[in-house]
Order: sequence, then C-alpha cells, then structure tokens
Amino acid sequence: MSRSKFYSHLVLIVLLANCGTGTAQTRLTLESALATASQDNPDLAQIKARAKALAAIPSQAGALDDPVISFNALNLPVDTFDTRQENMTQLQFGLSQNLPFPGKLALREQAAEFEVSAALSNVFEAQSWLLRNVKYSWWQLFYLDHGLQIINSNLVLLRQFIQIARAKYEVGEGLQQEVLLAQLELSKLLDRQLKFEGDRRNLAAQFNVLMGRSADLPVMLPDTVEVSLPTLRAETDLYQMAELSRALLAAQRETIQASQARLDLAKKNYFPDFNVGAIYGLRDNTLSGAERADFLTMKVSVTVPVFFADKQAKAVDQRTSELMQQKYILQDQWNKVRGQISQAHSDYRRAREQSELFKTGIIPQARQTVASMLVGYRVSKVDFLNLVQSQITLFNYELQYWSAFAEARQALAQLSAVVGEDNIYE
Repeated sequence: MSRSKFYSHLVLIVLLANCGTGTAQTRLTLESALATASQDNPDLAQIKARAKALAAIPSQAGALDDPVISFNALNLPVDTFDTRQENMTQLQFGLSQNLPFPGKLALREQAAEFEVSAALSNVFEAQSWLLRNVKYSWWQLFYLDHGLQIINSNLVLLRQFIQIARAKYEVGEGLQQEVLLAQLELSKLLDRQLKFEGDRRNLAAQFNVLMGRSADLPVMLPDTVEVSLPTLRAETDLYQMAELSRALLAAQRETIQASQARLDLAKKNYFPDFNVGAIYGLRDNTLSGAERADFLTMKVSVTVPVFFADKQAKAVDQRTSELMQQKYILQDQWNKVRGQISQAHSDYRRAREQSELFKTGIIPQARQTVASMLVGYRVSKVDFLNLVQSQITLFNYELQYWSAFAEARQALAQLSAVVGEDNIYE
C-alpha cells in the first residue's frame, strides 16, 4: 500500500467517526409517553375504578336500614278460617325501623369517607410511580440507543483499522498480531452490540406495556435531548415538600382517620340500638253484624349489651390496636420516604458530577489522545496496538458518559416520585 493511499484511509476513518445516523420514523418524546401511559395504562385504570367504587360506600354506610313491612293473620280459627268468628282475629299490617344509637351512622359514614380519601390518594401515588417507571424506562432506552450509535460508529472504525493493518501486513510493513488484535476488538464490539440490541428489545416490550400498548410495537426515541442537568433543592427542603405532597403519606393519614372513626364507633356500641314499629289490626264485624273496633299496636325494643366484656370491650381493644398499627405504618413510611429522598438525591449528585466530568474532561482528553495517536501513527511514532486501544478507551468513556447522564435523569424521576411533585429544582 502506498503512503498516500494509507493516509486517505486514515482521513476516511476520521470522517466516519464523526458521522451520525438518522431515521425518518416517528419519534416518541418523553412527554407523549407520559401522556399515553396516564391515559391507557390498565393497572392505573383499575386503581381509579376501585376508588370510584369506594366513593359509593359512604352514603350507604350512613343510611338507615330499610324499614320492614309485615302482614300477619292473628288468631285465625283453623276450623272455619272465618275472620268474624273470634273477637281477637285480626289481619295485621305492620311497619318497623331499626334506629342505631345517635352518632353511630355518622361515624360509619365518616370512616367510609376517609377510606375514599385514602383511595383517591392511592390513585395519585400509583400515577406518580407509573410516570416514574415510564421516565426510567425512557431514559434507559435513550442510553441504549446512544450506546448502539457509538458501537456502530466504532464498528466502522475497527473495520477500517483491520483493512489498514491487513494492507500493511501484506506489504511487509505491519505485524499479523495487529490484524488479529483489531479482529478481536471487532468481535468484542459485535458481542456488545448483540447485548445492547437484546436489552433494547426487552425494555421496549416492557415500555409498551407501561403505556398500555401492544408489546411488539416499535419504539423510536428522539436522537437529541436537552443535556443540561438542573441543580436540586436541599434535602431538608425536599423533606418538607414530601411531607405535604407525597400521596402515600396522605393516604396513610386518611387511613388513620378512618381507624379513629372506627374506634369511636366501637365505643358507641356500648350504647343500645332501637327498633320502633307500629301494627294496625283489622277486625271484621261479628257474625251477627255488630261492629268491632280495629287495634293499633305500638312497639319499641332496645338491644341490651349484657355481654360487653366479651364483645364491645374486645371490639374497642381491637380498634385501638388497629389505630396504633396504622400510626406505626405512617411513621415507618415517613422514615422510608426520607431515606428514599436522601438516596435519590445522592444518586443524582453522583451521576451529574460524573457526567460533567466525562463531558468536559475525560472525553475531550481521550479524543485529543486518539487524534495525537493518529498523527503519531502516520509518521510511524505510535504503533497500531496503541492506536486501537486509545480508540477503544474513547468508546468506553463515551458509553460511560451516556450511562451517567441517563442515570442522572432516572434519579430525577425517582426523586420526583418519592417527593410527590416535580418542582424539586432550585
């Protein structure tokens, strides 16, 4: 190979390294993915349906039992079945109504209303984590796409390296081990490409499921996004925001209120319930035609909690323990939320600093090294092995940059979910 032809190969390598790939297919932005998931995700839909079903309970719990209408034939002689034969024979029509002790119905309705509020908060909590999962998967797909772009670019470079090394070897200016090394690095990249493509197919299927779409639909993301990473609020500020905004904590507070209402109701059960009613008895005239007066019966019955030690008292103990359980759950959840905030905050800071280091320091230095190696290789001051290794090193640094960038975005998604709102930046 002539020296001029050899230089033309090197120029081609540099040009190919700077080439990008494009596609005319429709791109799925993060915003459209979030909107689709919020609207079409079936798991979120079933949680909303459950909350809607619970919303119909409070009015039922606060309503009286249905009144009872009765019909009786009283003292009817079985020998003749004649309603005029006996003075006490009556056809009775009755109406009765159960009346709980004052305050019981209100407490039942109140407990159900708190359960509805908790269910609505759970809807917001589920939606928040759904959006977090969509963001997490979207950024992971974004990283895999950029990783594949970098791999494809380096595959082109290594194939050019192999051609150059083989040409030099054939004219006696190179070594066979240079060709073998370049082929080995090419095989490693092909293996990495297969892994990335497999990971992307699996993740795309999961991503489609999150959006309520068929798992085999293609997912194409934009090539470029805003690469600047924001500065977060202080951890203490995020704690305060989570205490007010996190739906998980709000749902648990509503559950505690419901438990308190059930405890108050259990204490009310020491008091009796009532049943009131009226019966109107119709009497026919006598056999001789004499008129008989109709009868009116009024009744009031009262439950007597004579077994309160085994029943009502135990119910109060049960509801008291349940209330304490819910309070402990809230305390545990709050501790976990703060831990999640601290971890996500730390993960974001680490990934942000790492991505900035790769972007502004390591990658530019690695590119300068490759360029210097390329110049040195032209004048035979750098051997082929070092040139290949410098390019592979640059490849790895570029992958690590996009990985750190995606991890930073994923940490932001995690932090928004655990805080309960998106306004987490300074």
